[in-house]
Amino acid sequence: MAELVDALVSNTSGVTLVPVRSRPWVQKPSIRGFFLILTRMSTKTSNKPDSKQHQLDLRYLQMARIWSENSYCKRRKVGALLVKDRMIISDGYNGTPSGFENNCEDENNKTKPYVLHAEANAITKVAKSSNSSDGATLYVTSSPCLECAKLIIQAGIKRVVFSDAYRTPEGIELLEKAGIEIKQIENN
Repeated sequence: MAELVDALVSNTSGVTLVPVRSRPWVQKPSIRGFFLILTRMSTKTSNKPDSKQHQLDLRYLQMARIWSENSYCKRRKVGALLVKDRMIISDGYNGTPSGFENNCEDENNKTKPYVLHAEANAITKVAKSSNSSDGATLYVTSSPCLECAKLIIQAGIKRVVFSDAYRTPEGIELLEKAGIEIKQIENN
C-alpha cells in the first residue's frame, strides 16, 4: 500500500497527494479506507528575469512597441497585443475608428474625444472574431486608463503586462481590485 501511495504522490502533474494518516493533526476518518487530500500547487507565472515567462513577456511587449508605430497619433503612440496560449489573438494601436480620418489630434494638439486607445482596439477586434479573450494576457506599451481597465475586466483578461505608466493610476488600481495580475517591465 505504501508503494502505491508513493507512486501516486510522485506521479501527478500540478497536484500533490498527501495521505491523511501521515498527518497526525488530522482526526481519524470515520469511513474505512485510505483517504487522500488533494492540494493544488500554485501555478502563478514567475517574474524572475531569467524565467521563460519573463522572456516571453519581453518579446511580446517588444512586438507591441513595434505595433504602436502603426498609430497616426503624433503626441503618443501606444500598441497592444492580446495573447492566449502563446498565440496572438488580437492587436491594436491608438487611433480613430474605422472610416474616420487618420488625424488623432485637433488644431490645438489635443487628442480628439473619439480616438480609441490601443487596448480598446484590440478588445473590440477580438470581439468581432471567433476568438475569445477569456484568460488571455494583454501586452500594452502604456498602462491602461480607467475606461480600458473596465473593458479588460469585462473581456476576461487575466494578466496585463505594460512598460510605461499612464498619467493616472486609476486603471491599474481597478485591475488590481479585480484580481488581475499586473506586471510592469520598464523600457530599456
